[in-house]
Amino acid sequence: QVQLVESGGGLVQPGGSLRLSCAASGSIFSIYAMGWYRQAPGKQRELVATITTGGSTNIADSVKGRFTISRGNAKNTVNLQMNSLKPEDTGVYYCNAVQWRDNINYNYWGQGTQVTVSS
Repeated sequence: QVQLVESGGGLVQPGGSLRLSCAASGSIFSIYAMGWYRQAPGKQRELVATITTGGSTNIADSVKGRFTISRGNAKNTVNLQMNSLKPEDTGVYYCNAVQWRDNINYNYWGQGTQVTVSS
């Protein structure tokens, strides 16, 4: 099992910045990708950004140029730097880790952290 702990959410005014962090623990071997998803009220969960152990990233068009995903200094940590935040960025942000084990992909999720962009 993999446990994911997120931190860094909060309330920020439009145009402001926030930094989210996520740390994986437990059976973290063979985790090959980590990332962030978000869910706004009444909407489906959507991809924000992911990064592989090799450093390849996938960034949603809606946040390109504003959000940056990076691996942390500690193994199996991931950060999301969010700049120029907009009200439509509001939602619960979930950390995700994908592990390859026994020829199966396992997805793990954090508990979520609230991001609210409002004046």
